[in-house]
Amino acid sequence: MQAVCGLCPHHCHLSEGQTGFCRARKNVGGKVLSINYGKLTSLALDPIEKKPLARFHPGSYILSVGSFGCNLRCPFCQNHEISQADERFPVQEITPEKLVELAGELSRKEQGNLGVAFTYNEPLIGFEFVRDTSKLLQAAGLSAVLVTNGTIEEAPLQELLPFIDAMNIDLKAFSEEFYRWVHGDLSTVKRTIAMAASSCHVEVTTLVIPGRNDSLEEMEEEAAWIASLSPDIPLHISRYFPRWQWMEPATEVRRIYELCRVAGKYLKFVYSGNC
Repeated sequence: MQAVCGLCPHHCHLSEGQTGFCRARKNVGGKVLSINYGKLTSLALDPIEKKPLARFHPGSYILSVGSFGCNLRCPFCQNHEISQADERFPVQEITPEKLVELAGELSRKEQGNLGVAFTYNEPLIGFEFVRDTSKLLQAAGLSAVLVTNGTIEEAPLQELLPFIDAMNIDLKAFSEEFYRWVHGDLSTVKRTIAMAASSCHVEVTTLVIPGRNDSLEEMEEEAAWIASLSPDIPLHISRYFPRWQWMEPATEVRRIYELCRVAGKYLKFVYSGNC
């Protein structure tokens, strides 16, 4: 029996036992199920600034967790070992209850902890685990943070947003051409940013790939659009380094600063990253 996954714009049509483009959702008995539910590949207590979130409780820490899979295919992916992995990857299994318990224990220790950040791979393809855990975090007075590419349909995002306190959303470029290259959709990500910005704290990150999304004109368009939502939304403009399938030279530091100056004409908070 075929099933269609409605979580993201790929709308994968899956035969029985088939896994979707993201490698984390499968047709099981005619239903699309998350096969990375509670399966962690990464677990660390990070500074909140590492997400990066510059204006959400700066100086704090957050328990950061990742699983496997992603619904994009960025050839320059910095975490390709897990983002491009599937269910055969070694994992540590945990329930939402246990994860919230661990986050609570850390929050009571000297270094403190805000809650849980879903990060490292693409967390939204594990929508159910993020939703269930975030509800429990909210009930426990802890924060739920998403570090995401923003590639999700409107209905599941609406279901999730009431339980999310902060998001860093990758706006990978401001052109449809770039998003076709990484198998994504610009309009979907713009909608995610707009919806999230009206619901929780949002910061945006653009990783600058030389020759692909590094023009001053494109950054001007991007920054003006973000400012149309709110000039208070922080933008992180980050330097690319060769990784995975993309070995072009790293972004010049000078270019990052030039792009930051352009964005600063529209936005109050612009940060250079990886410089």
